[in-house]
Amino acid sequence: MAGKFEITQSKSGKFMFNLKAGNGQTILTSQMYETKASAIAGVESCKKNGALEARFERATSKADEPYFNLKASNGQVIGRSEMYSSAASMENGIKSVMANAAEAAVKDLTEA
Repeated sequence: MAGKFEITQSKSGKFMFNLKAGNGQTILTSQMYETKASAIAGVESCKKNGALEARFERATSKADEPYFNLKASNGQVIGRSEMYSSAASMENGIKSVMANAAEAAVKDLTEA
């Protein structure tokens, strides 16, 4: 089963997307966008940049949990991962984004 992007709208009216792996697990969460068009542009940026190893910034939280950011060519963060229990798990998350992002379908949950 292939990955997919899900676009949602918050109670405040802003839009965001999650990239989910084929098993349904969220592997990347976007920032909040003012418009749906901006969120869709974020998805396209994620598809393009998600295949490039150099676009992943590895980091560690204050609680010493590894996570990663996916960045665009201009350095802006497109999306952030969950907190992982180990660096190896984080690397698997990056591999999952790289494997899923480019071909992932887009599901707009704001039209439900």
